[in-house]
Amino acid sequence: MLELNFLRKDKERVLEGLRKKNLPADQLAMVDEILALDIQRKSLQTLMDNGLNQVNSLSKEIGNFMKSGQTAEAENAKNTVSGIKEKNKEIEEQLKLIQNKQETLLLSLPNLPHSSVPNGKVAEDNEVFQDWPVALPVLPDSAKPHWELAQDYDIFDMELGVKISGSGFILYRRNGARLQRALINFFLEEANSAGYEEVWVPLLVNKETAFATGQLPDKEGQMYYAEKDDLYLIPTAEVPVTNIYRNEILKESDLPVCLTAYTPCFRREAGSYGAHVKGLNRVHQFDKIEIVRIEHPDNSYRALELMLDHVRSLLAKLELPYRILKLCGGDMSFSSALTYDFEVYSAAQKRWLEVSSVSNFETFQTNRMKLRYKNKDGQIQLLHTLNGSALALARIVAAILENHQTDKGIRIPLALQKYFGSEYLCNTQI
Repeated sequence: MLELNFLRKDKERVLEGLRKKNLPADQLAMVDEILALDIQRKSLQTLMDNGLNQVNSLSKEIGNFMKSGQTAEAENAKNTVSGIKEKNKEIEEQLKLIQNKQETLLLSLPNLPHSSVPNGKVAEDNEVFQDWPVALPVLPDSAKPHWELAQDYDIFDMELGVKISGSGFILYRRNGARLQRALINFFLEEANSAGYEEVWVPLLVNKETAFATGQLPDKEGQMYYAEKDDLYLIPTAEVPVTNIYRNEILKESDLPVCLTAYTPCFRREAGSYGAHVKGLNRVHQFDKIEIVRIEHPDNSYRALELMLDHVRSLLAKLELPYRILKLCGGDMSFSSALTYDFEVYSAAQKRWLEVSSVSNFETFQTNRMKLRYKNKDGQIQLLHTLNGSALALARIVAAILENHQTDKGIRIPLALQKYFGSEYLCNTQI
């Protein structure tokens, strides 16, 4: 959530940022509405404070009147106090309505983009931040996409996924289950080696948790909801992991906080159809290792670079061609100030597949969850949060199968072999 004080101080900067995120005119008008409500709120608060001061002053007079036997004067003062209190109750109700409306409008505004975010409205406007430096791999004509390789090598079964759950759910078996487990262990060990503390978190969260990281109210339609229990299945481990520190005040010496978690992730992906979502390209349940950082505001963009380096190293060790995109204003998430997407090249499909997003949210999430720190001068200030996929498995599995297919079988990248247990994934049961 944007800080109200920032809207007061720099309205034009706020409007400029919201325009870069391509907000329509009616939503831009909410900034003026929020500020107008703020003026009303301050006016009502002043009236209520004045009323309280009057009540305090009259209460002292009533005591003096009673001591001196001025009963009539005391009764008149009491009646005046009662009237002021009744008026203050009305003002308090108006104040609550204004505050609620103001907060609702604030919650409707996305985070402001960092100054380096390129202009643009759609994914095609994203900037190639780092391209693959050499020629992209070319496979022989006999090469197959991963959904055909899955049948040849007994990796996953889409029909059984549909039978058990429905379209967009995958059942991994034998080689596929083994490859999933190898990748999860590899990614977690790499995160641990990079200084991230591993945590194991719940897969269902309450509204407060989903609200704090910006999933509610913005992405409510994309999450699975258990109505009877009023809980949401997590779309990413970012949600429960970041909320570990909700309503906390940290010391500067506690920073940075670096956490990692493996979880299944659940996304409805409503409206996703077509050839580009075939196989593992887009599914409703997938496994992912997330890295989360809670940082001092002065260090968060240096931390973002470290996260980019970490994801780079994972893809290099998996021997996969990749590129990094800097997302334009119109393609960024609601909560992000700056996002980089990693894409791997699928040589069989001849297309790029997104496998990671790495983002800095600055104070947008911490303002919602009241996650702060006490600086050396004793002042309480908001922290910055960051997160990234390190990595999402479904499309990584697709890329490994397609890019490393050989006559001997699917070649397992050297860094992954100790976790998988062999050099090749073969079409015989292991």
